[in-house]
Amino acid sequence: MYNSLKIWMNGELVGWSDAKIHVMSHVVHYGSSTFEGIRCYDTAKGSALLFLDEHVRRLWDSSKIYRIEIPYSETEIKDAIISTIKANNHKACYVRPLVFRGQGALGVNPHRASIEVAIATWEWGTYLGEDVLENGVDVKVSSWHRLAPNTLPSWAKAGGNYMNSQLIKMEALSDGYAEGLALDHNGYVAEGSGENIFVVRHNIIYTPLAAQSILPGFTRHAVMHIAKELGYEVRETLIPREALYIADEIFLTGTAAEITPVRSVDRIPIGNEKRGPLTEALQHEYLKIVHSGEDPYNWLTFI
Repeated sequence: MYNSLKIWMNGELVGWSDAKIHVMSHVVHYGSSTFEGIRCYDTAKGSALLFLDEHVRRLWDSSKIYRIEIPYSETEIKDAIISTIKANNHKACYVRPLVFRGQGALGVNPHRASIEVAIATWEWGTYLGEDVLENGVDVKVSSWHRLAPNTLPSWAKAGGNYMNSQLIKMEALSDGYAEGLALDHNGYVAEGSGENIFVVRHNIIYTPLAAQSILPGFTRHAVMHIAKELGYEVRETLIPREALYIADEIFLTGTAAEITPVRSVDRIPIGNEKRGPLTEALQHEYLKIVHSGEDPYNWLTFI
């Protein structure tokens, strides 16, 4: 990981190596954190954050679900994000706002723990590899499922939830794949370890329901919006596992992954084993916004 100069922590910019927490912090023992991942792009019109308002709102939503009261306003956190980017002299970067329970409580009851907030930024390239946006990735259906409803809240982007993602990812990598795809508790397609999924068949785009223990991402929202603008039909529905194997195209979406094509699932080739035409069309429109800065949807916040 690239080490930046500064991290914003509890209201102050501190040196990267000085942003520390105590080993007895509640989050270390119980995973009690909420966070976001935001991309800042170096567009032709200057540096701009994608979906800043939406990400910060979801940070508040996730924290509310876990009964964490953030000791700053949304505006203060947005300003702190921009200040951190500027302090690190980034033109393009990945942004990680993090809220976590610190010292004051040891035990499942977290209420006496302090609430800490940090914001880190660093330079980060393509999440799943340097050439994947064109050549695609190989994925497998994981033996690990997404959590059943009423176990952990999937709409909360919380640290503890990502233990499940880690199992999916590590299994995939150890078996020689770039990513794992999780099924839901009923055996229907849910999402990747850190990405939403879209399946294309006969020029119709399918994606799982938001209620299927997925985190409904903002890139997912953007792709659905762009696809409809381009005249494609998009259906949110149950997707059986076998639909993956006979798909014309499959792609993954996420802030880090952007729009990444899938070339095989469980060693079964998808399409021509590279980016398909519909995926390419969506990539073109999405990347045009974040590279040119021409934003008809007001998704960008320039800094």
